[in-house]
Amino acid sequence: MEQHSKTTHSQLVGYILWIFGFLGAHRFYYGKQLSGTIYFFTLGLLFIGWFVDLFLIPAMNREADIRYHQGEIDFNIAWLLLTFLGFFGFHRMYMGKWITGLIYLCTAGLFGFGYLYDLWTLNEQVSLINGLEKQNIEL
Repeated sequence: MEQHSKTTHSQLVGYILWIFGFLGAHRFYYGKQLSGTIYFFTLGLLFIGWFVDLFLIPAMNREADIRYHQGEIDFNIAWLLLTFLGFFGFHRMYMGKWITGLIYLCTAGLFGFGYLYDLWTLNEQVSLINGLEKQNIEL
């Protein structure tokens, strides 16, 4: 099993996103898309699940650090850009996806649908980019 010398996700960022957790932000951040979507539509299970998550964030953070690949693209920066500036595509530009970033900028995140897609897939996008970079370094 590979040991990580640096974590991929930050508890601090998790708690910052938890503030908006009744909309599922922290759940998406930790790769829990289904429950993030449920939180989005139920206001964090009527704020009860949101409050319980205050105590679950350390465990969710550990799981995310095991599941995703660290690398040049920082998960924390990508997620903060997506959460607060996602409709403008800055998270995509940060990841080197300039064309789609500019498309998001001109279309408000492809009319919101691209933003929702990225909530569901950003961890995998960053992990894939970081994994490919790691393979190139090893070659």
